[in-house]
Amino acid sequence: MEAVLGQVEQLPALLAASRSALVRDWDSLTLDRALEWARYFQHLHDRFHSRPRLREALCRRLRRSQPRPLLSFPDLGRCPQLLGLALLENRALPPAACRRLLHSLLQPPGAEAGSQRRSLALLARRKAASRLLALSPLPPAPQGLRPQVQAEAQLLLNRLREEGQEAEPAGEAAGRLRWLSGVLEQLPQPRAFEVIVAALLLRQGSGAGQAGGRGRDGNSQDGNQASGTGDECVAGLLLSWLLGDLQRFSAFCLFLPGSLLASLADQYSQLSRPYLDLLTSWGSHLVYDPLQGRWVKSCIDKAELSWEELRERFRCLCQGSVLLKGQTQAALKLLKARDGDFKVCGLSVWTDLLIEVEEYLRKE
Repeated sequence: MEAVLGQVEQLPALLAASRSALVRDWDSLTLDRALEWARYFQHLHDRFHSRPRLREALCRRLRRSQPRPLLSFPDLGRCPQLLGLALLENRALPPAACRRLLHSLLQPPGAEAGSQRRSLALLARRKAASRLLALSPLPPAPQGLRPQVQAEAQLLLNRLREEGQEAEPAGEAAGRLRWLSGVLEQLPQPRAFEVIVAALLLRQGSGAGQAGGRGRDGNSQDGNQASGTGDECVAGLLLSWLLGDLQRFSAFCLFLPGSLLASLADQYSQLSRPYLDLLTSWGSHLVYDPLQGRWVKSCIDKAELSWEELRERFRCLCQGSVLLKGQTQAALKLLKARDGDFKVCGLSVWTDLLIEVEEYLRKE
């Protein structure tokens, strides 16, 4: 078994080499050996798929052999496709080796021909989609999300769902979260936030049961859809990454407009409480300037939002479902009481916010 673990440890190096300039020296024989290794790793996946202890041993060795845990056990099962895609994208691959690669993909070993051809078709579709989306700038998409980002989010959702369909040991969810973190942390932060938002909105639009989601009347929708359980796990992973770091979540909330954040908080109950806590933290850094007659930032570095921006965020939350509106008003009333329960303006930012919000709701 130790020999097998040692071989699995070489998988990240094989994939890294396939993306590098080293392939410039590959001939057909070298390419065949690389593809044989890829099929061997696929064989290990099929062999140990139903053996949790051995699966976990393979996962530990994979994590140990790469700087970031981008690979997980399911990646062994699609190793020929991962290697093939990396080589097809590598312009350093010599023409003879490239022709050999195409021949191998189109005419794989007989026992695996059916599954390989299906995988090749999927690989071709994804590759073609990415090429078409990269050709030219496209017009804005619904919700202000660009089609390229929506396509990336859909691929991410598909990948997470595919991995979730496998019978996984208890610790595999943590491995999927590490994989997700590794993927998203490779993107510039604004782009990663766009992909997360698009993925959450795509789940919402697909009609799947939300993880902790609710309708406009505030009633829970958990478990109402056949695909709810799997999609709840996917949403849980996305939200766990987002909420796992306060600085990241703060940047995410500053990046998005208040209306979109309120919509997400309405659909995903895990977001509403942390978002209200964050608004509370930002509001606590506002002080009243009697000369200007308004609330101003006490410290530029800590007060992320102005009074006007903070007021708008609370208004957006109160435009949501009955449950979210009630939760927001209850939070403001509690903050007002803790701050002295003042009745006049200019003494507590929470008193003033509650007055503004209630007046705004009366006008609606």
